[in-house]
Order: sequence, then structure tokens, then C-alpha cells
Amino acid sequence: MKAIEITATVESINQAQALLESGVDVLYFGEELFALRLPTYFSREEQQELVELAHRHHKKVTVAVNGIMHPEKMRLIPDYLTFLESIKVDQIAVGDTGVIFVLQRDGYQLPYIYDAQMLVTSSRQINFWAKRGAVGAVMAREVPYLELKEMSETIAVDGEILVYGATCIHQSKRPLVENYFAYTKAEDEVNRERGLFLAEPKKEETHYSIYEDSHGTHIFADNDLNLMMELPKLVELNYGHWKLEGLYTPGDSFVEIAKLFVKAKIALLAEEWTESLAQELSVKVTEHHPVGRGLDTGFFLMDPDEVK
Repeated sequence: MKAIEITATVESINQAQALLESGVDVLYFGEELFALRLPTYFSREEQQELVELAHRHHKKVTVAVNGIMHPEKMRLIPDYLTFLESIKVDQIAVGDTGVIFVLQRDGYQLPYIYDAQMLVTSSRQINFWAKRGAVGAVMAREVPYLELKEMSETIAVDGEILVYGATCIHQSKRPLVENYFAYTKAEDEVNRERGLFLAEPKKEETHYSIYEDSHGTHIFADNDLNLMMELPKLVELNYGHWKLEGLYTPGDSFVEIAKLFVKAKIALLAEEWTESLAQELSVKVTEHHPVGRGLDTGFFLMDPDEVK
């Protein structure tokens, strides 16, 4: 059985300590200018502290450099990459090909995971970037199990699978919410903390979270993801890189959920996984999940022909 590695987002230094002690293998963080959709953004001093903390626990860090870099940001990329290299970051997540070009042109010793979000949907695409230095790839959240099964036979590097958390289904550089408020002559906050959401006409139960930041507008799936019951399928296909996303799950609740997935990892590796354990862990995930946010399996169990 292939090794299993759990990556978790981080919202504070204290939470990072708790996540490492709970058994998480990789901390995931970044700074606002270059990183997409993180619970918190960290200063460079804090990023160095997080790297040192993880390394003291013999764990790794991935720094998100996965934004779309327009010219004003690209000019700042070399300085940031130099900083990340100097603090001995283990790897970075990159989606913009311009950043990959700079990495290779300037000879940075920074392994990168290809992270183009919802665009990573084929082994051919992943292998293209593997040949150009990528050490892994973030699989699009819209890729269902049957397609993951086909891809598992041909991908050349590890594919990261989101197993818990919010799923972004749309990003636009445009300030869509601000434009809406301007059109309706309303005044309100547009940040994540405001808790705005969209609902479909005549479907008031739908709840598509939406917010804006310097990267534009982000819209999320109606429910968050919980693949606890489906983990054996991932193990069977050798998808051993699991991602826990804490964007909407703050503080100790996220740490407790991380502990549950670590427990699942240990049971699977020891071949002690049972249906009753899966049910127990999944129920506990629900108990720690924020009230008012639904959970389901997202696109995972859908027929590929149904994914639009």
C-alpha cells in the first residue's frame, strides 16, 4: 500500500502546532498577495516560524503561490521565491505558468505542485507538467471517482485529492459582489467573514458561499466535502495525498476533524478499516463541522456524464 500524506490548511501558529501534534504531515499556508482562498494569510516572519515549527516536528510545508499573477504581481514573484527558498520551504503550489517559467529560468530550488484548480482534469495535462518539473498535481474537485480511476493508471506524479472542506466552483477576477451592490445601490461588506451566499431561484435551501478579495470573486459549492466513507477507494487507486481545507471550519473544530482523518489513515495503513469505524468517523466529522454548512461527497460519486 502506498504511503498516505495529509495536508492541512492553517489559520494560526497555535493551530499549526495542534495540527502537527495531531498527526498532520504537511502544513499549507501563504500570503495574501500570491495565495488563493486560505483561512488566514501570514506575514513573512510568521511563514518562517511555521516552516521552522513543521521541521522541528519532522513534517513538511507547502506554500501556496497559486494565484493568477497579473503583471503587477509577477514583478514581485522573484523576491518572494527567493524568500521561500531562503527559509527552506519544502514545496510550493503553483498554477500560473509564468511562475513556473521564473522558477526554471532563475534556477530556484523549490519543488512545485501543479495547482490550476478546476482545470486539472486529465492525466495528459498532469504528465505534461510532470515532464517540466512538477512533483505533484492538485486534482480538480470536479473529477469523479470513475475518472480518477482511469487517470490513476497513467499519471506520473501524485495527485492531491480534497477529502474535507469547501469546494470552489467559480473564480472571477471581476468584483461581482461589489458590482451587484453598486447596481442595487446597497452597501455591505464583501469579505469572507460577512458570510454572503447565493441561492438559486425557487430553491431557497441552496447556499453557494461567495466572497471577494484582491484575487477577485470566489463562489463555492452548495455543500462542503466529506469523503471519509470513500477513503478506501482512494487507497485502492493509490491516491495517497489527502487535503483538508479549513476555510470555513475554524479553530479547534478543524483540528478535531484533522484528528479523525489521521485516525482513518492509521486504520487503513494497518488494514484495520471497517464499515463501522468509517461510519463512526464520518458522524464525528459532521459533529465538528460548522452548523449551517452541509456536507456531502461532492462530485466524487457522480456519473462523469453528469458533471458539467
